[in-house]
Amino acid sequence: MKALCFSRFGGPEVLDYRELPDPAPAAGHAIVRTEAIGLNFADVYRRRGHYHLSGQPPYIAGYEAAGRIASAAPGCPFPVGAPVVCADAPFANAELVSVPFDKLIALPDDISCETAAAVALQGLTAQYLVSDSHPLQAGETVVVHAAAGGVGLLLVQIAHSLGARVIGLTSSSIKGEAAREAGADHVLLYAEDWVRQAYALGAAGRGVDVVYDSVGSTLMDSFAALRTGGHLVFFGMAGGDPPLVDPRMLMDTSKHISGGDLWNVLTSATERRDRAAQLFRWIREGVLQIKIADRFALRDGAKAHALLESRRSSGKILLLPDLS
Repeated sequence: MKALCFSRFGGPEVLDYRELPDPAPAAGHAIVRTEAIGLNFADVYRRRGHYHLSGQPPYIAGYEAAGRIASAAPGCPFPVGAPVVCADAPFANAELVSVPFDKLIALPDDISCETAAAVALQGLTAQYLVSDSHPLQAGETVVVHAAAGGVGLLLVQIAHSLGARVIGLTSSSIKGEAAREAGADHVLLYAEDWVRQAYALGAAGRGVDVVYDSVGSTLMDSFAALRTGGHLVFFGMAGGDPPLVDPRMLMDTSKHISGGDLWNVLTSATERRDRAAQLFRWIREGVLQIKIADRFALRDGAKAHALLESRRSSGKILLLPDLS
């Protein structure tokens, strides 16, 4: 099989498209022939060396892919040929991926592989952020960082559908239009004094209720935009490591912070499939419009990584294996 790999840490140039042995279906695993693969910032973090990686190089990047079951060990809950998606199975940047049975999510007939690969990981992230990290209520004012990004666009749409007042933060007016089309009531730019503006947009001009921060380096600005007693949900570091937080500030302002990690939520097959079913319902009902920013051949994965890191894209970037 062909796979997108890296043997050393660094920029997109370390990625290598190469031939590797086909995986065999180990006990409790199915082999999925991928049709669409989702690219995420977590893949960038791994390529840069920010995450611990087990095993030996070459490392195959990726965790999110959709396709069809090519073969399986005994006991697989889905037949060969069934369309499935996985959001948290390693080594997904390949034509064939070995996926544990409990990480397989069946695709309904009306959800394509491209749609599934574009929404699985980021959609499940957005779903737990608004239901678990901070159960979002109608009437709350919420700030969404990187509102034109993959998770950001989904968060804006879900928050809007729940009746929240949504402030989207973007790096450009062009991206701002994408956030506004997704349902943002207000769009602010990072280059402007967004903290003051967001604070003024809160109830009675006294700060917002919740900030979903995926940037990291913006953490203290996010705190400053919150009302007294507000909630900061920190779930990513796309802009770099966050500063240290002084707990005395939290005490003095009654503000609170919580972290979010999808791997701590997807703890069973039931959790994965139930949460995915909610995503599919939102798509079916028109709550979520899935925006695909660009598609790259898997062999051109380095170009896809470079585009993602450039922050010029809005929406999801997909990698497509050679299906000929």
